[in-house]
Amino acid sequence: MNEKLVAFDRLLTIMDELREKCPWDKKQTIGSIRHLTIEETYELSDAILTQDMEKIKKELGDLLLHIVFYSRIASETNTFNIADVCNSLCEKLIHRHPHIYGDVKVKDEHEVKSNWEKLKLKEKDASGKMENTSALGGVPTSLPAMIKAHRIQEKARGVGFDWEKPEQVWRKVQEELRELRVELDSLSKGEGRGEAVEDEFGDLLFALINYARFINVNPEDALEKTNRKFIKRFQYLEKESAKDGKQLGNMTLSEMDEYWNRAKKL
Repeated sequence: MNEKLVAFDRLLTIMDELREKCPWDKKQTIGSIRHLTIEETYELSDAILTQDMEKIKKELGDLLLHIVFYSRIASETNTFNIADVCNSLCEKLIHRHPHIYGDVKVKDEHEVKSNWEKLKLKEKDASGKMENTSALGGVPTSLPAMIKAHRIQEKARGVGFDWEKPEQVWRKVQEELRELRVELDSLSKGEGRGEAVEDEFGDLLFALINYARFINVNPEDALEKTNRKFIKRFQYLEKESAKDGKQLGNMTLSEMDEYWNRAKKL
């Protein structure tokens, strides 16, 4: 037997044994491990950002455990099992790649993504009902706002609703920035509303995320890298100023900037 199949069979056997013999595993339900799955997904994301391949391997294993765990629980009520999960995925991949498993021709990856979204709109569930009546129907409501905005824009692009050139999107960013400035000025004069400022700020963020797509930048990854960079520099500021007998609360901004600029050089 192929070593990959042997390894997967070993995992399934261990899962069966844990479910039957381990007090903790026996008590779990599909709902009870949901929050752990979310945590594992973020841990995998962290490992990917740091490009720690050993950790990526470990976190992928943890996530695979959850997939096997959910499938084992569902099999106990004859709802579905791991074979159903795999076969369902295989059928979906074949259906959504007609340029590989059919006679459809595509020019590039953009056409592949566009076809993917169009095919999703035609798919039906087990009862024969359309799974998605909107191109945006497949975007999870619980996604973090920035990731959700990115996915919304990608799905709209998949059905042809998108800007044509990066310059057009950049002009939209500048337009939203001006509109935010107008609302801020009104607010400072006692004439505006806080809700209007929030609305315009949201529009600006949405436009920036849109622009990120056009320059091939993942906004979530970019912001997280900036977060990590800020943390590293701030912790350097804390550590080095403490060595000099200083406390952040008693330092001037220019004094802090000296340490900050030193951290940037490092």
